[in-house]
Amino acid sequence: MKKYTKLIVAAIVAIIFFGTFVFLWQKSRPKEIVYSEFTPEVLDIQKTTIITGTIEPRNEVNVKPQISGIISELLKEPGQTVQAGEVIAKVKVIPDMGQLSSAESRVRLADINLKQVETDYKRTESLHEQKIVSDEEFEKARQQLKQAREEKAAADDALQVVRDGVSRSNASASSTLIRSTISGVILDIPVKVGNSVINSNTFNDGTTIATVANMQDLIFRGNIDETEVGRLSVGMPMKLTIGAMQDLTVDATLEYISPKAVQNNGANQFEIKAAVGLASLTHKESGQSAVVSYSSEQATKIRAGFSANAEIVLAEAKQVLSIPESAIEFSGDSTFVYVLTDSTSKHVYDRRAVATGLSDGLNIEVRQGLKPQEKVRGPQIITDDQKD
Repeated sequence: MKKYTKLIVAAIVAIIFFGTFVFLWQKSRPKEIVYSEFTPEVLDIQKTTIITGTIEPRNEVNVKPQISGIISELLKEPGQTVQAGEVIAKVKVIPDMGQLSSAESRVRLADINLKQVETDYKRTESLHEQKIVSDEEFEKARQQLKQAREEKAAADDALQVVRDGVSRSNASASSTLIRSTISGVILDIPVKVGNSVINSNTFNDGTTIATVANMQDLIFRGNIDETEVGRLSVGMPMKLTIGAMQDLTVDATLEYISPKAVQNNGANQFEIKAAVGLASLTHKESGQSAVVSYSSEQATKIRAGFSANAEIVLAEAKQVLSIPESAIEFSGDSTFVYVLTDSTSKHVYDRRAVATGLSDGLNIEVRQGLKPQEKVRGPQIITDDQKD
């Protein structure tokens, strides 16, 4: 019995030893290197760049008061549409004491002068009826009376404007009514009822009552690096992807390139502006695009200040022979590919110089040195055994 046990143990040890030897021998053998292979394709290749920026109204206006005072009433809210001349807010005037005193003094003087002129006129009129004074003197007295009455009315109006901000003669054009200067959407009303406001003057820009913009005329504003700005020209088409509306793209047309660079994180960049076209929107579905008709509802979804990415085509080559850029070997100013010459038993590749053109980062144009039916070697295929 012991003899059989020893034989079994010896057999197990021999099997383990032999298996270990075979395993180590297989591991030590050189692995066959396998490469991926590509067949050239005829494709459209585009060199594009992405520009980050924001959507802004082309015309954004700050509405400011014509007089200083206190906001007594707000008639509109942000997001509402207003027409040019429509009242946004009302201002209650707090009169300047110096101006008020001068206006009151002017009224008193005008009143005194009017009473004196009226007395003189009555005396002249009586003498004229008695044929004591000439017609010319009587007409002069009448003219003086008219002037005195006009001065009294002007003094009263001036006092009302200083005290109340409006007079009876110009109530329809009251400076206490803050009106929108353009038609559009109210983006912001930074004041509240009870806030003090001042008018614009030489020493102060004045208080902004509301910000109004035409949201049907939008622009994209962004910055592009100096290495790419030379390829841009006014009129080039762009595609905008708005961060808050990922399923929609908007057409845009480049209309401004800044002639002067600005420093941004140590790099020279140039500001660009593009007109946003709201005549049509593009709806993305499963990586494809389909043009859909513009609607006012879709336009209202685009808000001022939305971040957006603009894709612009810097160069394009249509229907050209191309291969994946990973199959290209770059050596100085030259480019090479490895062309498959024998695939019967062991793959053999021939190193060949080629002339390349435009690249989009994935595929590259091959202008010379390669035929459509030839196969080229790509990157090495790494197996699970080789990873270990």
